[in-house]
Amino acid sequence: MKADKKYSVVVIGGGHAGVEAACAAARIGVSVALVTHKINKIGEMSCNPAIGGLGKGHIVREIDALDGVMGSAIDKGGIQFRMLNESRGAAVRGPRAQADRDLYKKAILDIVKNQKNLDIIEGSVEDIGIKNNKIISVELSNGSNIPCFSAVLTTGTFLRGMIRLGNKSSPAGRVGDGPSIALAKKIEKLKFQ
Repeated sequence: MKADKKYSVVVIGGGHAGVEAACAAARIGVSVALVTHKINKIGEMSCNPAIGGLGKGHIVREIDALDGVMGSAIDKGGIQFRMLNESRGAAVRGPRAQADRDLYKKAILDIVKNQKNLDIIEGSVEDIGIKNNKIISVELSNGSNIPCFSAVLTTGTFLRGMIRLGNKSSPAGRVGDGPSIALAKKIEKLKFQ
C-alpha cells in the first residue's frame, strides 16, 4: 500500500466472500485493498472442507459463471468431486467437491496475490471514516489510515464474535483468531443492527 494511494474499494475480511468481492472489483479495473487480520489465513476453510453440496452447489456454479475464484481454487485444491443424491430426482442432486484445506488455501492466496489492481493489507479494521455521509477511509488498529471511496464488509463471524464450548465462552472470530470488537461498535454507532 502506498501512503498516498486512495482506493476505490476497501474490502474488510479475507474469507470466501471477501476474496470474491475483492477480486470482482479488481477485475472491473478499480483499485482495491483487501484488509484481513492475517494474510496467511486468506482462503481458510474453518469448518467442513467442501465446496458446494445440497443447497449450495448452485451458488458455486453462479459464482463460477461470474468469473469468481472459488471454482478455480477448488479445481486446484479438490481431492474428491461427486454429485450427491445421484440416484434420486434431479431436484435434489447437488455437486460437491471435498478440498485439501492446504491446497485450497494456497490456490486462493495465489489467485489473490496475482490479481491485478488488488493490494492485500494485513491488519484489523477499527473504524470507518465518514464525512458528509460518505466513506472516506478505513482505519486500522495500528493507527494507519487507508483513504477510500467505498468499503465492503465481509467479516463473517468476526464482528463481536464468540466461541462457545459448553458453558464456557471466549471472544474469537474463529478458533485462534481474535474478534472485531471496535468495528462492531462503529457499525452500531452508525445505526446498523
